[in-house]
Amino acid sequence: MRRKAILVGVNLGNQDEFNYSMQELGNLAAACNVDITGQLTQNLQRINQTHYIGKGKTDELQEMIDSTDADTIICDDELTSSQIRNLEAVLECDVMDRTMLILEIFAKRARTRESQLQVEVARLKYMLPRLIGSRESLGRQGGGSGLKNRGAGETKLELDRRKIEGKIAQLNKELEDLVAQRKTQRKKRNKKGLPVVSLVGYTNAGKSTIMNAVLELSHQQADKQVLEKDMVFATLETSVRKVKLDTNQPFLLTDTVGFINKLPHHLVKAFRSTLEEVVEADVLIHVVDFSNPNHKEQIKLTNEILQDIGVLTIPVIYAYNKADLTNRKFPGIEDNNIYLSAQKRIGLDELLHEISREIFSNYVECELFIPYSDGQIVSYFNENAHVLSEEYETDGIKLMVDCKKSDAERFQQYVSNKLESTEKEMK
Repeated sequence: MRRKAILVGVNLGNQDEFNYSMQELGNLAAACNVDITGQLTQNLQRINQTHYIGKGKTDELQEMIDSTDADTIICDDELTSSQIRNLEAVLECDVMDRTMLILEIFAKRARTRESQLQVEVARLKYMLPRLIGSRESLGRQGGGSGLKNRGAGETKLELDRRKIEGKIAQLNKELEDLVAQRKTQRKKRNKKGLPVVSLVGYTNAGKSTIMNAVLELSHQQADKQVLEKDMVFATLETSVRKVKLDTNQPFLLTDTVGFINKLPHHLVKAFRSTLEEVVEADVLIHVVDFSNPNHKEQIKLTNEILQDIGVLTIPVIYAYNKADLTNRKFPGIEDNNIYLSAQKRIGLDELLHEISREIFSNYVECELFIPYSDGQIVSYFNENAHVLSEEYETDGIKLMVDCKKSDAERFQQYVSNKLESTEKEMK
């Protein structure tokens, strides 16, 4: 049976983004297949420590539950165990908060072992301070035979807490092994010297759609595509794909988990190892749902989370996606802002052009003369550089290439002209 819920929110100090936060709460509930039967909000200077909302609003909420047959209350903020307990006692229905809702979505969408472990760790850490019991379940465990509760054993609550702490430690150990594997993979990629471009942004902004569109342009096989769906948190694991431009210049493109307002700190902490891919990127593509009327707030929230995880100096290209759903003319480039439609595959050439300009600015143009006996070097440049021209002469091959400066220095003995920097304006 589908749950029927009433959304409840407290607007502290008349926040401008409060209405959007409540709208987003409704979207999260819909993602959990919950039917929304009503909404109740209250303006307060501080949250009521006992019931989250005031007594008058609690009475009003009870009337709404009776009239709509709602069986669940969903609050827009993270609640304490006492607030949940008190509301459930008064209203006689289930009470959830925003964090529980997000954790439930993550649990449903997690596919890889790593993301499943990360979600479970976050869920258990959320539960730990909220363990509650009643009557005999909180009493002492019997310490022997005969008399009831003889001995000083542990309370049921203490036992539960110890079990959860043990489970968290066990899951963290398994996670550490997976994180070590990810670090090893990253080291191998770093040795190859390939630049890394990370897609970041608010959930459902179109990061996975952009990734699949770029993979199509670089003629990647269909099995390299990532899950692409119009729903919040469709992507919970980092996907890394190698992309080669028309100029033969390769780079790694990573798709990451999306962000959201009031993202639970337990989740941010649990997914920190996954987000390390972002921290170590050479360029970030900040994907924005340009059709969303609240896209400026989404940009601000994403930037705040990026700062929290340590992203401070990495160059950023803003990709204003879904421009086809607005009145904005596209494709278009203004400074580091690109207006495009990944769904319609319009503006992707411009995006790749900007990526190339950012990550291949250290490339140099040089002329090499390679004897026929060293043909493997010609193959290397055909694989790892942009060959501008190729001339066959009596003793060898003359190449004009646009390549990494390190490659030009490595094969210095074959270079027949002075290196010229290609840090020129690309139009």
